[in-house]
Amino acid sequence: MAFRSKRPEHGGPPELFYDKNEARKYVRNCGSGLSGDYLSDEGHYWVGIDISPAMLDAALDRDTEGDLLLGDMGQGIPFKPGSFDGCISISAIQWLCNANKKSDVPAKRLYCFFSSLYSVLVRGARAVLQLYPENSEQLELITTQATKAGFTGGVVVDFPNSAKAKKFYLCLFSGPSTFLPKALNESNDEEETRESEFTSERIPYRMARRGLVRKSRQWVLEKKARRRRQGREVRPDTPYTGRRRKPRF
Repeated sequence: MAFRSKRPEHGGPPELFYDKNEARKYVRNCGSGLSGDYLSDEGHYWVGIDISPAMLDAALDRDTEGDLLLGDMGQGIPFKPGSFDGCISISAIQWLCNANKKSDVPAKRLYCFFSSLYSVLVRGARAVLQLYPENSEQLELITTQATKAGFTGGVVVDFPNSAKAKKFYLCLFSGPSTFLPKALNESNDEEETRESEFTSERIPYRMARRGLVRKSRQWVLEKKARRRRQGREVRPDTPYTGRRRKPRF
């Protein structure tokens, strides 16, 4: 129960949860419009939709280049068919699984979103929705409605064995299914190779330091060089560095 109480969607509808204070936190941590800024840097035109006026105000304050729309994606995406070449979403789709009023039926709201999304995308387009499902039943509900709307694809899970870094991505295709992207994993080949390279560089360095006499000039120079690599402030080397001082009487 303690875990479930921390989920923001349990605190009420998103348009009320994401007030001005939460919007400021969101700008610092995740970025209201930051994903759009990346798309702009890559030369794309984009349109963002959000149900929270405070979130849209935060995006306007950042002078984002995309167009912003106040709307509830559970009621559909109000654009002409084939208007967009792709779609991305960050931690939003799981909000549709909660009923904040009697008229809210999660399955119907999810299908309304996915069916309208399928319509506004050109055939062969992709949609990547990052989400935090509360449980396996909720994830199944989301994927079922996406498939019912006509999408193909699947779920990609990054760092599945990590409690903090684990992330779910619903990768959808509005056409023939293609290969899903490879999930990030702590034990993938690339990271193992990088770790082995790091170790092979450290072994001769440690072996070389074994022959240094403590407090000698070379020992002091090695220590200062190591501190510089760590970004610390170190005094410049001089001919007197490491020289033993005579005792004072």
